Amino acid sequence: MNLTRGALAALLLLAGSMGSAAAQGIYTCTDAKGRVLNADRPIADCIDRTQKELNPSGTVRRTVGPSLTAQERAAQEAQQKLMQEEQARQREEKRRDRALLVRYPNKAVHDQERAQALSQVDDVIRAAQKRVGELQAERQSIDAEFEFYKKNPTRVPSSLQRQADDNARSTAVQSRFIAEQDAEKKRINARFDDELVKLKQLWTPQVPAPR
Repeated sequence: MNLTRGALAALLLLAGSMGSAAAQGIYTCTDAKGRVLNADRPIADCIDRTQKELNPSGTVRRTVGPSLTAQERAAQEAQQKLMQEEQARQREEKRRDRALLVRYPNKAVHDQERAQALSQVDDVIRAAQKRVGELQAERQSIDAEFEFYKKNPTRVPSSLQRQADDNARSTAVQSRFIAEQDAEKKRINARFDDELVKLKQLWTPQVPAPR
């Protein structure tokens, strides 16, 4: 219900005499037409503007903000979610920076770990290259046997043909593996390069801005 200014004083006096029963207080606001409205509950005509809840003594207990439409609430919640996600991202970035700085306190340590990572891949590549060499030697032996049947290919034993096929498949597998390891070295270098850019910032003392 809406009350006149005179009725508001009576309501406040009544609320004071009722003690704890008047805990909810009195609401007051100015509507879109400039009218001052008072009620014992949030005022519907002021849903789009600020309302004050008064204590029985007439002092302001709290200020109630404008009620939002469903669309406005959705927009507000979306904005709050974006802010929370950004704050979480910043916290995670700071955590990663701290971990990176602990792992690499200086460039020498970073360079050493890069060299170790690349060395491990090089070891794998050398092992694969050795296997390719063995397969090539095996292929030469197979080709020599094929030479014996050159004049009559239909007499090539099936076991010899299987050896040739297996050799070709294994060689292709090792070649693909070596190419993958070469790509892995590029990924390692790219990762360490990106880290180095960030670490140079973290290693540089931050100078406080002048006041």
